[in-house]
Amino acid sequence: MTARLADIAAQAGVSEATVSRVLNGKPGVAAATRQSVLAALDVLGYERPVRLRQRSAGLVGLITPELDNPIFPALAQVIGQALTRQGYTPVLATQTPGGSTEDELTEMLVERGVSGIIFVSGLHADTTADMTRYDQLRGKGVPYVLINGFSPKVQAPFVSPDDRAAMQLAVTHLASLGHTRIGLAVGPKRFVPVLRKIEGFRLGMQARLGLGPEQCEELIQHSLYTLEGGQAAATALIDRGCTAIVCASDMMALGAIRAARQKGLHVPRDVSVVGFDDSPLIAFTDPPLTTIRQPVQAMGQAAVRALLEEIGGTPAPHSEFVFMPELVVRGSTASGPQGQRSSERPSSERRSDGVEDPTDG
Repeated sequence: MTARLADIAAQAGVSEATVSRVLNGKPGVAAATRQSVLAALDVLGYERPVRLRQRSAGLVGLITPELDNPIFPALAQVIGQALTRQGYTPVLATQTPGGSTEDELTEMLVERGVSGIIFVSGLHADTTADMTRYDQLRGKGVPYVLINGFSPKVQAPFVSPDDRAAMQLAVTHLASLGHTRIGLAVGPKRFVPVLRKIEGFRLGMQARLGLGPEQCEELIQHSLYTLEGGQAAATALIDRGCTAIVCASDMMALGAIRAARQKGLHVPRDVSVVGFDDSPLIAFTDPPLTTIRQPVQAMGQAAVRALLEEIGGTPAPHSEFVFMPELVVRGSTASGPQGQRSSERPSSERRSDGVEDPTDG
C-alpha cells in the first residue's frame, strides 16, 4: 500500500499524506488537488474506492457505424472520456452489417432512459434518408448532436470536419509536387461528406490546374469506404492515367497502395497516395501514409459540450460547427512523373554531355 501511495503521490505531484487524506475521504483537501489524485488513480490503473466513485449523472448514447474503420473507435474514445469527466456514463451502440439499424439502436437507448444521444456518420449524412426520424426523437424529449454530415431539415447541432478544405489541401500538395493527373477515390454519391469532398476537389483542381468540372469527372471514382473499395477505385483511376490519388479514408488509401503494387507500381515513386482521417497507427504503414488529419479531439469535445448544453436546458445553436483539418505529409507522396521518363521526353531535352541522366529509365 505504501508503494502505491508513493506512486500515486508522484503522479499527482502531491505528498503521500495528501493522497491518504483523499483516499480516506478526509476533509481539508482542495477540490483541484483531490481531482489530481483521482486522475492519478485512473492513469495508474488503480480502482477508485467505492466511496469516491462519482454517481452517474445519467446515460448518454453514442451510435457509430462499424468499428472496423479506426477513426470511429478514436472518436468514441474521445467522446466517452469527455462524457465520463462530466459525470455521464457513455453507452456505445454500434451498427454492423446485418445487425441492428440506427432506428433500432435509437429505440433501445430511449427505452433505457438516456439523457441524450450522439450520432456519428449516421443516416443524417445520407441525402436519401428520411429526416423525420430525428424530429420524432426530439418529440420524445431526447436531445442529440450529429457528427459528420449536415442536413438543413434537422434542427440540432452538427459537428463536421471541413471536407471541402481537406480536398483543396490534398490537391494543392499533389499539384505542388508536379502531379497533373490527380484522382479522387470516394464513397457513394448520396452522402453529404462525399458531395463536399467532390466540391472541394473540383475547386482545388480548378485553382491549381485550371480543370473545369467536366474535366474532373473522369478523375472521380465512387466506391466503398473499405480497403477493397479503395483498391477497386484506385485500379480504375490508375488505368485512366492518374499518378496521384486522394482517398476519402485511410482504409481506402491502404487499398490504393495495394492496387498500385499489384500493377507493379511503386508508391510513391510511380503513384502518390493521400488518405483522410489520420487513423491511429497509420503513420506506421509501409510507406507511412500522407493524410488529412480529422481534428478528432476537438470535434468529439465540441459534440459533448453541445449535447450537455442541450441536456442542461440551454440549447446550443442549431447550426454546424465546422473544424479545419490538417495535412500531414509522410512517405506516400513524392514528385510527379513529369519529365522523369526518357521515353516521354523529346531527344532535344536529353543531356548532351555524354553523362547519363539519373532521371532516365
